[in-house]
Amino acid sequence: MSIPEGTHNIGPSNGTLKVKTGREGAAAKAGHDLVLGVNSWDATIEGGDSPTIKLTADPGSMEVIEGSGGAKPLSDKDKADIKKSISGKVLGSSQISFQSSEVTDSTAKGELSIAGSSSSVSVPLNVNGDKISGSIQLSQNDFGIKQFKALMGALKVSDQVTVEFEGSL
Repeated sequence: MSIPEGTHNIGPSNGTLKVKTGREGAAAKAGHDLVLGVNSWDATIEGGDSPTIKLTADPGSMEVIEGSGGAKPLSDKDKADIKKSISGKVLGSSQISFQSSEVTDSTAKGELSIAGSSSSVSVPLNVNGDKISGSIQLSQNDFGIKQFKALMGALKVSDQVTVEFEGSL
């Protein structure tokens, strides 16, 4: 199904943007697989004969929604420390942005910028009536992002992260 005609604005009020991380290393059992919610983001989708998608997100607005696994449950302090690390050590303060170069019924191709580095990506899309969603796996290394490490490097966030979005058109 194609994107309906017109301009469609999606953000936290009518959609979700999430990042899912994993863990690796000798101490992986001590860490947590995380689901991070992005609380400040905006997507503009133009439907019609030449559809386009533009998205911006504030990395400082990411917060832990869920943490699974680990030696113990995440505390509020753990969640605050993770948020601080994301905006301080991992992503910095540069806006995250995506600008499409080509949009079909099933894919959005374009330039994704994260932490001051850009890469061409192809995001699988699912358009169903007035709903749109998508999911893509990204390598942090492709954007020059060093994997977050703890316990003297024995615990690391996996290089591959999954970004998921959904919204109402």
